[in-house]
Amino acid sequence: MAITEARKSGSERGSTARYEDVACPFCGLLCDDLKIERKGDQLKVLNTDCVRAVSGFERNLPASSPMVRGKKVGLDEAVEAAAALVRKSKLPLYGGLTTDVEGMRAVMQLADRTGGVVDHVLSEVQYRNLKVLQTNGWITSTLTEVRNRADLIIMVGGDVQKFNPRFYERVVSPPDSMFDLKPVRRTVVFLGKAPDLSLLKGPRVGEIVVLDCDLPRLPELLSALRARLRGAKVHELDIPGITLADVEALAERCKAAKYGVFAWAPPGLDVPHADIIVQQVAEITKDLTAITRFAGLPLGGNEGVVTGAAVCTWLSGSPPRVSFASGQPDYDPYLYSISRMLASGEGDLLIWLASFTPDLLPPKTKLPIILLGTPAVKPAQTPEVFIPVGTPGVDHRGLLVRCDSVVSLPLKDLGRAELPVAADVLASIESAL
Repeated sequence: MAITEARKSGSERGSTARYEDVACPFCGLLCDDLKIERKGDQLKVLNTDCVRAVSGFERNLPASSPMVRGKKVGLDEAVEAAAALVRKSKLPLYGGLTTDVEGMRAVMQLADRTGGVVDHVLSEVQYRNLKVLQTNGWITSTLTEVRNRADLIIMVGGDVQKFNPRFYERVVSPPDSMFDLKPVRRTVVFLGKAPDLSLLKGPRVGEIVVLDCDLPRLPELLSALRARLRGAKVHELDIPGITLADVEALAERCKAAKYGVFAWAPPGLDVPHADIIVQQVAEITKDLTAITRFAGLPLGGNEGVVTGAAVCTWLSGSPPRVSFASGQPDYDPYLYSISRMLASGEGDLLIWLASFTPDLLPPKTKLPIILLGTPAVKPAQTPEVFIPVGTPGVDHRGLLVRCDSVVSLPLKDLGRAELPVAADVLASIESAL
């Protein structure tokens, strides 16, 4: 099997080592300030208690080896068995796709060669954003811009702390600013359920405002806000606990802001037609840019979903839910949803890639499964072929696109385990066809 540059490490595996300025691949923020210590095959996060970083880096890996129909085999034999399944498949489905840039590039190349369908496991969540971007467009900012410039941050919907645990620490309430000796104290507004407000501390946080609103009522609240910003009258508002005066006060805050930001995590908008919430935010942002500076900040981005969308778009012209069955890329966000296809009995082989965490398992299906996953993954059914692969940023080098889609950050090889690189495995399967 080919060995990529990702595998080459400056340290010997199994020894003691310490790494600084490590980028964390377990959250879309890609916080790159971590200090990690390695003793043998155990990693320890030294400078944060972020639950995603700690659980990701410090997770114990069980002993694992390639398997074909539940029987341990060598890696080359597993690759040959996978290639045999792919070779006879008429419509292979490439799902999961929790991987880095090179892993996703290898998926796209193999799907193109085999006439397969490509869809990320978190696409349905990501389409809460993509539908709005495709149909209406939006104005967005970056993590760095918000950290340094925003004087008003409006959090929309579910608590981002669940998905991006260090967002308040790193972006909302950092101790300093790139540009000002004495940065302004910013106002933070929550539209929806507020998080633990003790997380919002430090010299950058000023007033905290909570408009406690159930998620299904957010479109109504945002519509009222937009109406007031456009000078229209709102005669009544039937949202428990929120008054027209609250909406009027928020509208005035928005107009008075020098750099305002709406921030949301798509996974937190777990209601039907959540794209309507994102659309309202995007339209309010456009209205406000006529009188001041305002932008949106989509968060989330875990499990490589932003990376997958970026690479798929680079190579096919469209985000995931692309089929190569016709010999050229064909995009349809409904037809090429792998979950829909499996429910409808479409496809004849599922290739599932899960290299970051063991949390996103392949769905139950009658189709044969080729699983490339972290050794801790425990699928509900025994795959035809299982090949354990390393985690980018832990077991080998890699590259991920941050949740704001403007920065690609390099991931270090921390030397935890001598596991195959997913991109190498996929390239070997293709070579064996």
